[in-house]
Amino acid sequence: MDLKHLFEIEPYSLNRNEKSKLLNTYLWELTQHHYTNCAPYKTMMDSMGLDLNQEVPYSELPYLPVRLFKMFDLYSVAKEDIIKTMTSSGTNGQAVSKIFVDKETSLNQSKALVKIVSTFLGSKRSPMIIIDSPSVLKNRNNFSARGAGILGFSIFGTKRIYALDENMEMDAEALTAFIHEHRHSRIFLFGFTFMIYLHFVRELQKKGIEIDLSNAVLIHGGGWKKLESQSISSAAFKETLNQLCGLELVHDYYGMVEQTGSIYMECENGHLHAPVFSDVIIRRSHDFSVADVGEVGIVQTVSVLPQSYPGHSLLTEDEGVLLGEDDCHCGRKGKYFKIMGRIPSAEIRGCSDTYAEQF
Repeated sequence: MDLKHLFEIEPYSLNRNEKSKLLNTYLWELTQHHYTNCAPYKTMMDSMGLDLNQEVPYSELPYLPVRLFKMFDLYSVAKEDIIKTMTSSGTNGQAVSKIFVDKETSLNQSKALVKIVSTFLGSKRSPMIIIDSPSVLKNRNNFSARGAGILGFSIFGTKRIYALDENMEMDAEALTAFIHEHRHSRIFLFGFTFMIYLHFVRELQKKGIEIDLSNAVLIHGGGWKKLESQSISSAAFKETLNQLCGLELVHDYYGMVEQTGSIYMECENGHLHAPVFSDVIIRRSHDFSVADVGEVGIVQTVSVLPQSYPGHSLLTEDEGVLLGEDDCHCGRKGKYFKIMGRIPSAEIRGCSDTYAEQF
């Protein structure tokens, strides 16, 4: 499926009707593709009564629970065309999702990520601090969600430095030297929420290290479960970073390995936004009908990017609430929403939350 036209569109420029028209077409084509090329997906769709002769809006397409990727090997391309396998985060004893990616899907994931993130960082690459350890990237053919996130966002960096060593200890001397060297440039920081708090914020506080990141921007992702259990909200997280090092530009994002590239960035008003490549639907837990604006429900995500595996319409294990569409004060079109947390009894799976379980 050719996505060239979509990549020519600004990620947050289409209104509801324009975006729906595009997504309906692309997602229906993907449904047909996966039905034809993935036998387990075909079996599941047949059992749900999918009629390929009757096109439906993407809100009515069958969706797969994300947990199925832990139970089955699902792919829609020849096995020899798979160039890498990505795995979800998981605590000890948990099964992990396996996502099979071919060259075209990988390329489209990177293109979409660039289009989305460039609207926040600009098109120029920056010196980059990765608040993690380089050891997470040791196996280039079998990536964890954490490794995939680091590799994906690394394309926005020129000179790069890992803030943590193999033992997850912060190298304060190398970090301060890097910041000083690039003091006249905007520095880009990336990491996962709990790791930033544990290995960066806490270390700066404990050791009294003074650094100036007033001209920097931080993008972070992952679960909030551990931080919220310590009564650390998103606002408190940002305020602490501002007080410690003058950091003002902090953007959270929501994403998952099952739909890599289709991330939902947090705007200046603290809202997560759906770009042109993907969308969210909030469903009521008692009957899975579409919830209204302001109503908490289970998050469904759709994406045009998964072509090598049937991950284009997924029911997550997260609760969220749709805040509005096309009318956020930041000026971005499309739906904007908030993640409330995991649904009751769901496994912990976010990069930050699974890592936090060790502590």
